[in-house]
Amino acid sequence: MLKTIEAFNRIGEENAFAVLARATELAGEGRDIINLGIGQPDFRTPEHIVEAAVKALRDGEHGYTPATGILPLREAVAADVEKRTGAAVDPGNVVVVPGGKVTMFMAILMFGEPGVDILYPDPGFPIYRSMIEFTGANPVPIPIREENEFAFSAEETLSLLTPNTRLVILNSPANPTGGVTPRAEIKKLVAGLAKRPDIAILSDEIYGQMTYEGAEHCSLYGFEEIRDRLILLDGWSKTYAMTGWRMGYAVWPEALLDKARKLAVNCWSCVNAPAQFAGIAALTGPQDAVARMMAEFDIRRKLVVEGLNALPGVSARVPMGAFYAFPNIRETGFKAKPLARALLEEAGVAVIGGPDFGVLGEGYIRLSYANSAENISRALKRMEEFLASARP
Repeated sequence: MLKTIEAFNRIGEENAFAVLARATELAGEGRDIINLGIGQPDFRTPEHIVEAAVKALRDGEHGYTPATGILPLREAVAADVEKRTGAAVDPGNVVVVPGGKVTMFMAILMFGEPGVDILYPDPGFPIYRSMIEFTGANPVPIPIREENEFAFSAEETLSLLTPNTRLVILNSPANPTGGVTPRAEIKKLVAGLAKRPDIAILSDEIYGQMTYEGAEHCSLYGFEEIRDRLILLDGWSKTYAMTGWRMGYAVWPEALLDKARKLAVNCWSCVNAPAQFAGIAALTGPQDAVARMMAEFDIRRKLVVEGLNALPGVSARVPMGAFYAFPNIRETGFKAKPLARALLEEAGVAVIGGPDFGVLGEGYIRLSYANSAENISRALKRMEEFLASARP
């Protein structure tokens, strides 16, 4: 019998893909399934971005590139981050990776080992905890509370630090809640972290350009006092509807940069060459398609929140970022995962149970409004009919 190392018995997964697989299976059986589960824009990648990749292929860009990405792309990333944060970025500190998860993997792998504490958001993206447990480190949840508008509390986060804390993972705007942590709270957290130069920070800002109604995305990269140990995670997937292109990047502090480069060399060699030229076009080309997409998301956001709050036993805060709603379903009498399962199997609506995002996710489900307004309205109607007749 084959025997793998114990770490593989601890590793988890992202259940949104399991729900997607089941929804696809049901649709293949002829069922009408409305998918509000997967976190993926339903828009096409803007045409000028696609054409940039096509041109790169026709121009013969078929070979290996530097492991950290081609220089023009890293320069475009550096310029874009500087424009949005006001902080200068050395293109040499940018590492282009095949998707945002890769940066999580690298950062947690660098700092995680038995005896180490790593803080992460709960509810939060499930890969954080999965990778922490894989390394043998101790996962320490940062509570993300509905009563705090799904923002993290600086005071509570700092109270969780111990002498064994080696990495703190933060995410705003946030998946799965849509919460956006205010600048004042981030400044308090930074002031506390500045006193712990032994702690690294991974700031997941993949939804950084997806905010609403004047909500401000405050990038941790803008704070010089922690920049020497901050890993900034971002990418193209959400902002430019490029999930399948597998394009992300990180800005690494100098002390960790060579370790990140070596991991890149050992793991994936380089990111797909034509996709890198598409990434340049995305950052340097017209942004009107992004604005149109966000305007449509805003319409859907209001539709989904209004519809959720009209359902029996359901209440929903207004998400201020990303494209998720995280309604409270406790008054329905259902536990979250059984409700999500029943909605898919019986009502034909795919959503994700809150516990898939952490212990504090119980009592909630996640809906992605990266689907058409028509489908969202149909899904809400099905949910209303189900909740009116079903019993826990």
